[in-house]
Amino acid sequence: NEESAMYDQTFLDKMNRKFGRFAIRNLMLIIVCGMATVFLLDFYLTTAKGISFSSFLMFDRAAILQGQVWRILTFIFIPPDSSIVFIVFSLYFYWLIGSALENQWGAFRFNVFYLCGMLGTIIVGFITGYALNNYLNLSLFFAFALIYPDFQLMLFFFIPVKVKYLAFIDAAYFILMLIMGSWRNKIILLVALANVILFFGRDFIDKIKNRYRRYKYRRDAGWR
Repeated sequence: NEESAMYDQTFLDKMNRKFGRFAIRNLMLIIVCGMATVFLLDFYLTTAKGISFSSFLMFDRAAILQGQVWRILTFIFIPPDSSIVFIVFSLYFYWLIGSALENQWGAFRFNVFYLCGMLGTIIVGFITGYALNNYLNLSLFFAFALIYPDFQLMLFFFIPVKVKYLAFIDAAYFILMLIMGSWRNKIILLVALANVILFFGRDFIDKIKNRYRRYKYRRDAGWR
């Protein structure tokens, strides 16, 4: 309800006033620059045995427990598997949605959103043995699509498409993964979705309630 939503907003505002000065500005720019650096290092430093620089950054429970604790954080800098052409598009898109969310929410709230998703992914990583940043970044996309559903992108650089339609495609992919994916991927996926629900769940409920009220009013008034 509106009172609960106001309470949540006030709580975040109070947290922002206390800890907002510690928020990392341009967080997504930092992450994207890290991904670009790792991609270039992989491109130039991959050994003949196929050992890449990113292999030392990936989340690996066994390696972490052996002392490689940096992997708890560095997995967020692993770039998506892509060609040089599409890595530029991917990283630009990550920066675009991250910057838009930070501009909309402010640096503190965006930090909280990303940190919640990151912590959930880390917990899953210790449970399952590994963790990826793919679904974490996709949760950013869903958040962006919920706030800017009519934002238009140029798919493959020349096909205009609204973000909400891409979100529907990704939602279908998520459902498919929930049905056919491994139990590890299912857990990672559910954690990523939980982060979106945590921030937007009440908005969904309020929209459903409002639509039901309008439907009930029209029905009681005899409208069709």
